[in-house]
Amino acid sequence: MRTQPVDSVAGLQLTKNRIVLYGILLLSFITLYRNVIAKLIQDWSIDENYSHGYLVLPVAIYFVWERRKQLSELPLRPSWLGLPVVLASIGLLLAGILGAEVFTTEVSMLGVIAGVVLYLGGWQHMKTLLFPILFLISMIPLPAIIFNQITFPLQILASRFGETILMTLQIPVLREGNVIQLANTTLEVAEACSGIRSLITLMSLGIVCAYFMDHRTWFRTVLAMTTIPVAIVANGLRVAGTGVAASFYGPSVATGFLHTFSGWLIFITAFIMLLFVHRVLVWRFPRHTKPIEPPLERLAAYSSKP
Repeated sequence: MRTQPVDSVAGLQLTKNRIVLYGILLLSFITLYRNVIAKLIQDWSIDENYSHGYLVLPVAIYFVWERRKQLSELPLRPSWLGLPVVLASIGLLLAGILGAEVFTTEVSMLGVIAGVVLYLGGWQHMKTLLFPILFLISMIPLPAIIFNQITFPLQILASRFGETILMTLQIPVLREGNVIQLANTTLEVAEACSGIRSLITLMSLGIVCAYFMDHRTWFRTVLAMTTIPVAIVANGLRVAGTGVAASFYGPSVATGFLHTFSGWLIFITAFIMLLFVHRVLVWRFPRHTKPIEPPLERLAAYSSKP
């Protein structure tokens, strides 16, 4: 008869215990946040500004899976500070439920996840999984008070951008706030046309693209932040293009299928602009194919030459 080594049996038993523990934690998490998760999925279904939320979780899981080798090599050094983080996050959940504040309850999920990672794995595990956890923020809808504070300035900015282009093209135009008056029609840059939808979606897409396009942290940050001006400029071009089309072909082009199609077209344009920015950054700051030797090592190598 063949017998397994004691270390192998112990390792197998330890793996089974971890699987059971992780299963219990996952089941407890789903039970605790079942109503919050249901509301989050409902928001993704009815709010077009956050329809990309369905893709955020699978991408975050991929980010974790990509770090599986690094995580397996890290020593387990549990930190007791994770427990207060978990308790504080559960307290935030209760406060959100009592105050009917959905955003608070949804953010508390991320706090619980971070606290569990810190409590079971330690600071090194937390550092490794910090980016996937923070990326999950992009799937949570902003509270109305913050959303409205962002939307209205974007409406005014898009209106001014469109007005400037129309005046440059010598098309008679008069702007009052977010209302653009043409000779034959009036266009209102409503909340849906503010560009907030393309801004939120493009930022999430920009973060993913920046992650895969380059390994440098500063490069990824700059490329991700570039999505903000790119989305604003692209939406301004949409407003201006709608104004030009309406001045020549009538107000029908500003509604219905053509208006919806222009939104998709502008989003594709914004993505192409983002790729162009990436190429410019790569050209201006190329990646080094081999590590740069420290100055002292270069000096020593030079002095050793005959």
